[in-house]
Amino acid sequence: MIKIEAIVRPEKVDDVLKAIGGVGYSGVMITEIQGHGKQKGFVQQWRGEKFKVQFLTKVKIELVAQDKDAPAMANAIATAAKTGEIGDGKIFMSPVTYCQRIRTGETGEAAL
Repeated sequence: MIKIEAIVRPEKVDDVLKAIGGVGYSGVMITEIQGHGKQKGFVQQWRGEKFKVQFLTKVKIELVAQDKDAPAMANAIATAAKTGEIGDGKIFMSPVTYCQRIRTGETGEAAL
C-alpha cells in the first residue's frame, strides 16, 4: 500500500477529486494548510503599502492506494492540478505498512 499526499492550489481541488474518482478511488482526506515553497511567498500592495505574504493557502489531499494503482493515481492528480505556474504543488508517496478498518477488523489491502 502507498500513501499519496498531494499539495495543490485550492481552486484545483474539485478537478483533482474528479480525477481521483475517475481512476476509481473515493476515499480521501482533505486539509486546508498554509506554507511556501521555493518562492517564499509574494509581495502584495494594498493602499500604497507593500507587505509580504509569506505563507500561501494550499490544500493537502491524502489517500492510500494499492501499490499497482499508485502511479496512475499520482499521474491523475498531477494532470488535474497542473496550471503551469509557480505554486502548482507537490506529490509525495510513501509506503504504508499497516491498515485496519475499525468497523470490520479487516487489515491490509482488504481494509482499503
